[in-house]
Amino acid sequence: MSLDICSYLVGIRFRFSTLVEGNEVALRRHQSAGLHQLEGIVNHLIQANMKASFYFLPRLLLLTFAFALAGQVRAQQQKPQPSPTPQVNEQGQESITTFIRRVRLPITVVDKKGQFVPGLTRNDFLILEDRVPQQIETFSDDLGQSLPLYVAVLMDTSPSTAGKLKFEQESAMNFIQTVVRARKDQVLFATFDDDINLRQDFTNKLDLLDRAVFSVKQTGNQTALFDAVWQFCDEKLRTAAGRRVLVVISDGEDTYSRANIRDAIDIAQRTETTIFAISTKAGFLSTVPGVEAGDVKDKKDRALTTLAEETGGVAFFTGDMLSLERSFTKISKELRAQYLVTYKPINDRYDGSFRKIEVKLAEGRGDLKVRTKHGYKAIADSVRP
Repeated sequence: MSLDICSYLVGIRFRFSTLVEGNEVALRRHQSAGLHQLEGIVNHLIQANMKASFYFLPRLLLLTFAFALAGQVRAQQQKPQPSPTPQVNEQGQESITTFIRRVRLPITVVDKKGQFVPGLTRNDFLILEDRVPQQIETFSDDLGQSLPLYVAVLMDTSPSTAGKLKFEQESAMNFIQTVVRARKDQVLFATFDDDINLRQDFTNKLDLLDRAVFSVKQTGNQTALFDAVWQFCDEKLRTAAGRRVLVVISDGEDTYSRANIRDAIDIAQRTETTIFAISTKAGFLSTVPGVEAGDVKDKKDRALTTLAEETGGVAFFTGDMLSLERSFTKISKELRAQYLVTYKPINDRYDGSFRKIEVKLAEGRGDLKVRTKHGYKAIADSVRP
């Protein structure tokens, strides 16, 4: 075999070695030994002192093309991966310096009985970011009247909720009818299992939402809860021109997502989205041991609670529709009673770090409880103000 062909085979081996090294995760996930086998064939040809004739070359090229095509098809079949975090250079420095925009905090204040507290002023609040006091730039106590509400309602249609579909549908429509103001607020409805489906885009028409909710007849095979939260925060709520709320109706189980719970919380915090969770674990039963309101027991319950609390929302655990109606009324009142605080961070760099937010009240208000998101990751992001 000529020197040119030898060089060609060595080049193929190099390219396949590079491809294998760059895709170790995918190879482990899909158990794709084919690329390694092809590299072995090339090695064998080279180590055999090039005794193979031109007879093998067309077959080698055909095999190369076949593996490349299979890899492309397999990559297209994989679920989308959340947008990566912007990278920094090897010295740990940003290649481009940018500055963080203002941070908006919808804040809920309640007393010991859980009643919302009106009438506070900016002087009653102390905002800390990574324990550093921040200067409040704007303050509003009429958030419920000044901005429209954009709500994404996500309903779990995985196998674990198969017997509770009607309960979920009634919960979804009950929430929409209770919380949403006609001709002002916008709602979208979607379902998730192993697929994530937008059933109705943002609208203020209840008849379209009712039709979308009750047209769901079948369940899927898996549960991609965290992927669904990521997708709708990133693709829909990010550009919503108002307050952003995401409602998850689920038992909290996730069996299929590429994203994890931290990814879901991160994107919600970065897009200024508040998550409310409604557990379906109790189904139609009026009382289920361990699933009463506020009683969190297992990993799935904790997942819903974490999603909600770290974004400034609440998780509800009940199987009684009357109790759910009270919960929805409480959410509606909360969204109308929130304060909105805006500040420009003193640490104004996008460095990828997590910024912990604490909101405290002035001295003498220790009997009140404050709820808002726990923080955000300082990543260059595009969010509509």
